[in-house]
Amino acid sequence: MLAIEVVFAGAGGPPTLVFDEVDAGVGGQAAVEIGRRLARLARSHQVLVVTHLPQVAAFADRHLVVAKDTGGAVTTSGVRVVEDTDRARELARMLAGLPDSDLGIAHAEELLAVAAREKRS
Repeated sequence: MLAIEVVFAGAGGPPTLVFDEVDAGVGGQAAVEIGRRLARLARSHQVLVVTHLPQVAAFADRHLVVAKDTGGAVTTSGVRVVEDTDRARELARMLAGLPDSDLGIAHAEELLAVAAREKRS
């Protein structure tokens, strides 16, 4: 689906593209490549991506987290923007479920640095 969207985007296509878990079933280097391609596509289109992979999320210009609260009688959902050091903590949580792990945060910061370098080139 991503390949089809990229082709259509090159031909003009819609100004906004939405991908819901386009990265399902992949990981590692393939996930990094998907993040890279989505970032490239975002240079000319608005791209909205739902992902559970930190390798893809690291390439985002804006990182949002959707959280569900089932405490109490009513289930609620909320959205928050993740920025700066909280972003590395969120990626560390996505990597291993350990938002306070020094190694997880270091890995997340490395992912963010790789994504930033790729997006500049």
